[in-house]
Amino acid sequence: MTQGAQSLITVLVADDHPLLREGVAAILAHEPDILLIAEAATGREAIDLFRAHRPDVTLMDLQMPGVKGDEAIKSIRQKFPDARILVVTTYDGDVRALRAMKAGACGYLLKNKLRKDLPNAIRSAFTGRACIPDEIARAIAEHSADDQLTQREVEILAHVADGNANKEIAAKLSIAEETVKTHMGNILSKLAAKDRTHAVMIGIRRGIIDS
Repeated sequence: MTQGAQSLITVLVADDHPLLREGVAAILAHEPDILLIAEAATGREAIDLFRAHRPDVTLMDLQMPGVKGDEAIKSIRQKFPDARILVVTTYDGDVRALRAMKAGACGYLLKNKLRKDLPNAIRSAFTGRACIPDEIARAIAEHSADDQLTQREVEILAHVADGNANKEIAAKLSIAEETVKTHMGNILSKLAAKDRTHAVMIGIRRGIIDS
């Protein structure tokens, strides 16, 4: 906490959208026990500002230019293991949420619920309590027993999402077209997808690949 303001919870917000940062500032301006002390527009800036200000709680978007949010979280937690970082995002996919938690986030907050939930989420993070929305917790539980896609399968699904046919994917990855077909069969099975398009939709929704 900042000297001379021992009762305040200090906050850093990292998001590449100025309107979101302004919204967070407006919400927190009405909270007498929370003080927004810094704003970052990139992952690299978030790392640097954390080092400079040592906020009690950091609000981190995942989709940012350059250093991604989960990479920034991992970098901060490696140097400052006690850092409390809340992911603030529009994405409610279980895979994306698990990735963020594995990187070191202590909670996950959806942007459409900021006005209602942000202050208490910050207070929860400050006291060391995890904060995960019910819908994300349910999605994590629902898919907990699923076979996870391998890194190669994720890579192939991303190429499919970009509109590439099996032959084109094979050329890009320097593997046989039959190998791509085998991987696609595994992807469809693991995701319980009807076809390639359905697999891409599931992959984006769950946060396996980026939209």
